[in-house]
Amino acid sequence: MQIEYEGTAYAGFQYQVNAPSIQEELEKAITALTGETIRIRGAGRTDAGVHAQGQVIAFDTESRFGPDEFVVAMNYHLPDDIAVRAAYIVDDEFDPRRNARARSYRYTVLRRSVPSPLLRRQTCLVPGALDLPLMESAVKMYEGEHDFKRFAGPLEHREASTVRFVYESSVSQSGDLLMIDVKGNAFLPHQVRRMVGALVDVGRGKISLNEFKLMIDGDETEAVAHSMPAHGLSLVSVKYDDYPPILS
Repeated sequence: MQIEYEGTAYAGFQYQVNAPSIQEELEKAITALTGETIRIRGAGRTDAGVHAQGQVIAFDTESRFGPDEFVVAMNYHLPDDIAVRAAYIVDDEFDPRRNARARSYRYTVLRRSVPSPLLRRQTCLVPGALDLPLMESAVKMYEGEHDFKRFAGPLEHREASTVRFVYESSVSQSGDLLMIDVKGNAFLPHQVRRMVGALVDVGRGKISLNEFKLMIDGDETEAVAHSMPAHGLSLVSVKYDDYPPILS
């Protein structure tokens, strides 16, 4: 299933014992529809307040409802800030996280001096001047394979690798909105938000391009990128070798 949600009211995608989560709401909707107690598998564990346009989930069911029926019925049971966009029958071995080949995220910055009540939940207000050409030069330095240890939040396992491959990264502007798009094989906790934080520091003149490059590739710096607020970030899409992987 392809899922869209506005993450403001949730403690993240993953199930939480004492806090609302996207996973919990989806599983409750499945139970209400099928009567089954099911644990879903997701492509990405988005943090508290992070949104998604293209989260992918999978689960096993004995229900005889077809994909289109699941879409309509689950949206009936889901709250207004979560929706099923599409459903497919997939191979039993399909794992939305392990089978993913690329994930794309977008961070949206609102460039103006006053906040927007209409956009406050999907954008991060950054007042003041930003050097856009300098940010465009910096963002391309993310592409390729790098050790993103200075861009990582707390890791689940200390010994886990912090090397990731970024396929594409860009900065674009439309009116007051500045979009930072990043596509990679996988991302560390808080990595994209810290990547954006470093870019904003470049745009504000707080760090030079050389200092920025050292944060990505250098061993002689202890600088760590700061994390931007969660509400500006959205999981745009997850790509697979054969998507959607439908059984014939």
